[in-house]
Amino acid sequence: MNDVVVCNDLAGLPAILQPSVQLLHWQRPLPPAIAPYLAGLAADGRLRLGLRGQLSPGEQPDLSAWPAAPGRDAAAADLALLADLFGTLLGCPQVGWHIEVLQHAMCPRFHVDRTGIRLVCTWQGAGTEWLAEADADRRYLGAASGGLPDVASGLMRSQQVGRSVAGEVLLLKGSLWQGNAGRGAIHRSPAVDGDVPRVMLALDALWEQGG
Repeated sequence: MNDVVVCNDLAGLPAILQPSVQLLHWQRPLPPAIAPYLAGLAADGRLRLGLRGQLSPGEQPDLSAWPAAPGRDAAAADLALLADLFGTLLGCPQVGWHIEVLQHAMCPRFHVDRTGIRLVCTWQGAGTEWLAEADADRRYLGAASGGLPDVASGLMRSQQVGRSVAGEVLLLKGSLWQGNAGRGAIHRSPAVDGDVPRVMLALDALWEQGG
């Protein structure tokens, strides 16, 4: 099986649990009310505040720090749905979530997370980018790049960079996943286009109550 798997429905998500798979790309549309809501907040200069919290199965997230509107309810429903799917997939009792409102790339260099499996979904702006195993030379990750840009360090074997778009979901396997030491999805944040902030949701499994 390839290290990158693309799916179009929920039935494909368990593929991330296969040992060879490092990244799963779920191609799904963004719930329609979210885009105009976030665009309106950005145009009014009110989209600055990131949010975070924890969810148990069936719980709804608290997004009350954002202005009330149908789009906020749609964002909360999408977050709750993804948290339920993610928690069920991994069998974890709680899911930690955070929403980042970004004016610049948070992690602009290709890297591997020291995590188990992380879910990321961009609600506004360009989505997360990645390199398939065949297109990367892991010897040049991190400090081994010598400070050179990704395109010059030797990391990128080709110019084939995977990209997601708003609404799509990525499951990224990190180096701390069982049996995955020295591996993990190689990914980076995209450049932020103009004055419109990128809004990204990330989910992580929590294995201890309150953890």
